[in-house]
Amino acid sequence: MDLLYAPWRTSYSSSIHEAKQENASADQCIFCQQLERPDDAAHFIFRRFKRVMVMLNLYPYNAGHLLILPLAHLSRLDELDKQTRADIMELTTHSTEILTRVLGAHGINVGLNLGKAAGAGIPAHLHMHVLPRWTGDTNFLPTLAHTKQISFDLQDMFARLKPAFDALPEL
Repeated sequence: MDLLYAPWRTSYSSSIHEAKQENASADQCIFCQQLERPDDAAHFIFRRFKRVMVMLNLYPYNAGHLLILPLAHLSRLDELDKQTRADIMELTTHSTEILTRVLGAHGINVGLNLGKAAGAGIPAHLHMHVLPRWTGDTNFLPTLAHTKQISFDLQDMFARLKPAFDALPEL
């Protein structure tokens, strides 16, 4: 089986076509659009800081998959000022601790996909992935069927993690 029927992804796949372009403008960027809206909980944004924010990935690889991104619509590390780069790493550090403490993660993958060729789904707006891992969190589906099963509720995950992000000091 190479395909898994997932009709709930249709609106996402069709709505972000422009956002997936490397030269997408801020008004085409799904992250920038979410930042313009006042209801952070509706977009699973845990917290905004002066230069960066942290949110749940709406299409995660694992429960608690976080995205940390600058508030500015920039795609490359060298475009960020030194303090924003530092804030991204500081928030990444806090996030790994929160995922370990709150979710009991056994390990964490942290990384950037810079550019479409590197696998960035939204290449025009840099974002750090912070992905909790557990021993045995993969099974035969990814190996044999190239399919990953995700069985958790994003709203429940948001509610579990939100108090820990609210408790962080300002960056």
